[in-house]
Amino acid sequence: MPEFFNQLREDAQQMFLAGIAAADPGAAVKKHLRFEKGHIEIIEQSENQYITHRTQSRRIHVIAVGKAACQMAAAARQIIPDDNFVQPGMVISNYENAQQLDDFEVYGANHPLPDEAGLQAARKVADRIKQAEPNDLILLLLSGGGSALLPLPLPGISLEQKIAVTDLLLACGADINEINCVRKHLSQLKGGGLTKMAAPTPVYSLILSDVIGDDLSAIASGPTVADNTQFDDAIDILNKYQIWQKLPDSVKAILQSGQAGRIEETPNQNDPVFKTAKSALIGSNPISRQAVENKAEQLGYQVITYSNQLSGEARLTAEQLAEWLKQQAPHLDAKTAIIAGGETTVTLQGKGKGGRNQETALAFLLAAEQLGLEKNWLLLSGGTDGRDGPTDAAGGIVDPYSIEKIENPAALLNNNDAYHALLQADSLLKTGATGTNVADLLILLLHPTTENPLSQPGKINV
Repeated sequence: MPEFFNQLREDAQQMFLAGIAAADPGAAVKKHLRFEKGHIEIIEQSENQYITHRTQSRRIHVIAVGKAACQMAAAARQIIPDDNFVQPGMVISNYENAQQLDDFEVYGANHPLPDEAGLQAARKVADRIKQAEPNDLILLLLSGGGSALLPLPLPGISLEQKIAVTDLLLACGADINEINCVRKHLSQLKGGGLTKMAAPTPVYSLILSDVIGDDLSAIASGPTVADNTQFDDAIDILNKYQIWQKLPDSVKAILQSGQAGRIEETPNQNDPVFKTAKSALIGSNPISRQAVENKAEQLGYQVITYSNQLSGEARLTAEQLAEWLKQQAPHLDAKTAIIAGGETTVTLQGKGKGGRNQETALAFLLAAEQLGLEKNWLLLSGGTDGRDGPTDAAGGIVDPYSIEKIENPAALLNNNDAYHALLQADSLLKTGATGTNVADLLILLLHPTTENPLSQPGKINV
């Protein structure tokens, strides 16, 4: 294998880490949260302008939920004075990221499937919300993973039944918006439920986005924002993926009762509970993708933005990227970084182990071999949270020579066993839990095939 692959690998990892650093939860909170002259302020950025929302509250209840919850909570505590901070604050994070914090009760819970610890923590959050007084403020610090980490099913649905539904949704190929639509209509807190439960106490939210398009109603299933979906939509999604008949009877009964109007809909934008609710987006995949591109330019690469909303089936997305590269390769004779951000999905057909980023890496590797791509590329696909699916890897990092080390890679891909395929090739990307989550980043690097590499880096959009 040519020596330049070592440099490509090092460069790709530097770019990926730059993307993670740009989503630092603590720094984002400090940029968007202030306490001045007795008022708590959140600063929202909208169309390159900053909007400040401020209120005077006697007491502030800090509740942080998600993979970045600990860092967000610690940053907020530094800003809020003792006289206004209601101790203890509450933090619910996944087990890998949960850590003890002064002045907070910290609860670890499972992700991506909820567990009993998450249920008990959600009940404590609900109790705290109900105890808040009208002139208090609930400050919610929300990040990716909140849907699974804060499970509080509607009466009549058990945690086990909620897990069964989540499992079916994760395996069928539904995208995150579809999954969250169903979750909202089975939950007491999601889909604006937390704001409704808190009313008339105002709720301010600082939100770190892990979804494509940064729809606040989709992040952690939107516990503090209006929901524009209905029970009809949830049922349509379940029928679309042919899993309605697989649902527990109690879940079907709840959804049908909601469809018939016997259960109240999730609150929409016209609901008065949102008059005192304010939200600010403080970090997102586009921000991290831009940091990756900036780092690539610093390292001397010509940058091509392949996609800022990468989505769809991971395997197909990888194959399309390989075909695109086959067409573009004759025109790319410079040191080039092809960057994408987003979140793909995997429809489980086999019984293997892996995640969407690992599947992307393995599928690209196979497609590149089949298409006969020139051996001058390296691909990294990784989740910014450091955990791709139910594995200890953030994703995969492969080059044309990785395939030589994998026994029967096509069979492993068909069994959704990308983890063990990449393990054979020493191609698993491992960062450990990062404490943040802004979806996925894909980095495809090309080494020049001519004697005249680009002298000045620049950007190209496709």
